[in-house]
Amino acid sequence: MTLTSAYLLVSHGSRDPRPQIALERLSYLVEEQLQLNTTQANTLTKQSHCALLSPATMVETASLELSEVSLGEKIQQLAPKLETVGINNLKIVPLFLLPGVHVKEDIPQQIAIAQEKIGTKIHIELCPYLGSYKGLIKIIEHQFSSRGQDARIIISHGSRRQGGNCSVEAIASRLNANVAYWSIKPSLSEQVNALVKQGQQRITIVPYFLFTGGITTIIDQQVQQLQNALPQTELNLGQPLGATPELAQMMVEEITT
Repeated sequence: MTLTSAYLLVSHGSRDPRPQIALERLSYLVEEQLQLNTTQANTLTKQSHCALLSPATMVETASLELSEVSLGEKIQQLAPKLETVGINNLKIVPLFLLPGVHVKEDIPQQIAIAQEKIGTKIHIELCPYLGSYKGLIKIIEHQFSSRGQDARIIISHGSRRQGGNCSVEAIASRLNANVAYWSIKPSLSEQVNALVKQGQQRITIVPYFLFTGGITTIIDQQVQQLQNALPQTELNLGQPLGATPELAQMMVEEITT
């Protein structure tokens, strides 16, 4: 068994260097997991007396914003490299948690531009966005279960697009958590104060963000301010998903099926 696809992990992009560092780390972990899976498959193939092939993989990264090249240009740059190593399928993996404009419009448009430029030698496949992966709920649940609490809040960036918050709201519902948003209402302070009025004394807050960055830093500051204003309440703040082996494994399970 050998891989016939390459993978391009697409993030939003940020002026803050931390998300880019984390993105590169995640791409390394995804590639490592792909190689592990291929090696295991090759071991089974060898045991059945079939040909053993190389477990080579290719995982690249791109950003939609604040990048020197567009996503379409990045794909065009990758095409000759893929042809050289005999890969004819490129999977685009949108690392977005909400199905906003980038997921619904910008990425498909850039793919269409690139496909027209490179022709049919390389097939470009758009994978589902990260926020639709079923395994996410287990990762978030682990954060809640590792902390004692009376109430739960998931804080997301939020989308003004119709239906754009359905995925995070579905996760929150399954985890018995309230939802707060960074860019729309209800805000974190509104949700915390509402729970305090209900008599909740221990509240765990999990940021529904991919990586640590400018917004999560401000959320951390907000939680500290709320804690100072509510000394009788225990506020516990979790972490963004982050570049972890668990996330990489979940992603590989999704993008290789």
